Amino acid sequence: MNTLRRFALPLVLLVLLAFASSVLAASGPGPDYKLSDDPDFAFTSPDGAIKLEQYIKETKDFDIKWQIWARRGTDMTELKPELDYPAGFRFTSDSQWLVRMQKIGAGYQKLFLYHQGKSGFEAATEEPLSDLAWAFFKNGPDGRKISPPNFHIFAALLKGTEDAYRWMGVTWPDNRYLVISLAGVIEAKHPRNGVKELTGWRCRYDLQSGKFDVPAAFAKNNARAIAGKPFPEENGDE
Repeated sequence: MNTLRRFALPLVLLVLLAFASSVLAASGPGPDYKLSDDPDFAFTSPDGAIKLEQYIKETKDFDIKWQIWARRGTDMTELKPELDYPAGFRFTSDSQWLVRMQKIGAGYQKLFLYHQGKSGFEAATEEPLSDLAWAFFKNGPDGRKISPPNFHIFAALLKGTEDAYRWMGVTWPDNRYLVISLAGVIEAKHPRNGVKELTGWRCRYDLQSGKFDVPAAFAKNNARAIAGKPFPEENGDE
């Protein structure tokens, strides 16, 4: 019996230490990360309950990493992944959905989608939302008309999540859809063929069904995008 107790005690201590470490790691960024004081990197949900904070770590080798944390009272949840640049964000008006507009290089941007869960914001899709949008484009009729972009691959979220894109003249339900714009450069294999562009091709993502579609109202814009001509709009992509 004494032998069992002698082995059980260290095991219990190890379990407690592991639990304590996991709680500490989940409570906020590590000591090497400093909160950015740039007001452009701070975002607050429409209901005022959630604040997004962006933390930066810079090593002696000038390697920079950013972590994004959602703060609700004293609780903090990390919005993964950790990447090399700060990000922009947009909430839906009910504060339940969050889109991260993440620069990943010069002329490159991805979109990540999060949903409010029991323990805070969590990833709403297994892959980045922009990767899913690109797959939808490539497998659709417009995507078969041109070669897929291979340079400056950029996915943007159009303004309008706060009022269901009323500026576009639509009457969609609140907190239901996201409008995504895809752009990129198509470098020809042979120099004589020059360079072509995809300029702001649009699709719509349904937050309820998790599916993409292209409303008929996007047809004129998308025809110009395939032709490499920007579509003039007062409310541009961002």
